[in-house]
Amino acid sequence: MSSGNALALERESGFRVLNRKIALSSDLPTQFIDVTEQIEALVRESGIENGIAIAFSSHTTAGVAINEAEPLLLEDMTRQLECFASREADYQHDDLSIRTVNLEPNERKNGHAHCQRLFIGASESIPIVAGRLQMGRWQRVFFVELDGPRPRHLVVQLIGA
Repeated sequence: MSSGNALALERESGFRVLNRKIALSSDLPTQFIDVTEQIEALVRESGIENGIAIAFSSHTTAGVAINEAEPLLLEDMTRQLECFASREADYQHDDLSIRTVNLEPNERKNGHAHCQRLFIGASESIPIVAGRLQMGRWQRVFFVELDGPRPRHLVVQLIGA
């Protein structure tokens, strides 16, 4: 669909798309940052009554997950990620004497974070009904930092009418 057709559809049906980036800053090497309230605010701003909210991490060492915001559980999940891919293990990705691809100045040793990211998705989709995110009682949306501390951003797209 061309952008002209999308605009016509938006005008005629009330269909809307809202795209935003939420700036974040992690304080810890691994951190579950609750972004639920920021996404809820964007839903209110959008005026979308029925549709979908998509929260997406465009980082390869951070993801998005829905889970419970219980502090001991968050500690358990952080420890479990470390069990999956320990910071102390050896990763070829971190051996800059053999790695030749995607190198940056001041490259971090973050092979563990890339491997941990295998267990956490890049995005979550949440239905919007009657202008509200349709989440369970204990569910929260987390941006999951695996290679902090550092500045990050979360991409949010809202689609609906």
